[in-house]
Amino acid sequence: METYRVNIQGLTNKIHHFDFDLGDAFFRKYRTGLVSEGNLTTKVTLNKHETFIESDFNIVGSVTLICDRSLDQFEYPIEIDQKIIFKFGHEDSEISEDVQMINFNTEILELGQFMYEFIELSVPMKKLHPRYNEESDQEGIVYSSDTDEETDNIDPRWEILKNLKKNK
Repeated sequence: METYRVNIQGLTNKIHHFDFDLGDAFFRKYRTGLVSEGNLTTKVTLNKHETFIESDFNIVGSVTLICDRSLDQFEYPIEIDQKIIFKFGHEDSEISEDVQMINFNTEILELGQFMYEFIELSVPMKKLHPRYNEESDQEGIVYSSDTDEETDNIDPRWEILKNLKKNK
């Protein structure tokens, strides 16, 4: 899809703004992860310099997730602000998670993959429907015991041990 590509050879050395609408067609293109539906808007600012391009991504909207507990679908709000620097060099490589090296001869910058990765990384590991937010997030077994036990219900064999504890 050429919709998420920017021709960087034609850009002058200044700030450029791009707007993208990300819908179900966008998610069908990548089909690799947790998110397959959504409705988001993306504002990308590219600040082109002689040796690098600063990019700011602002993604706002919601994606459709499946609850891990009930398997019900729900809308999960997304708001992302992310930056990537594209440095011009002799080969394409990833220097760090927010610095990419691109070849001097690169004409087109594919932004769709970056937007998709930002969205995927903003999805929580534990996907719970909002109706479960009010419940406590306690993990494991919850144990409670009354300390005021009635002495009538105690087995007489334990009474001797109880007396030992009192004699300390």
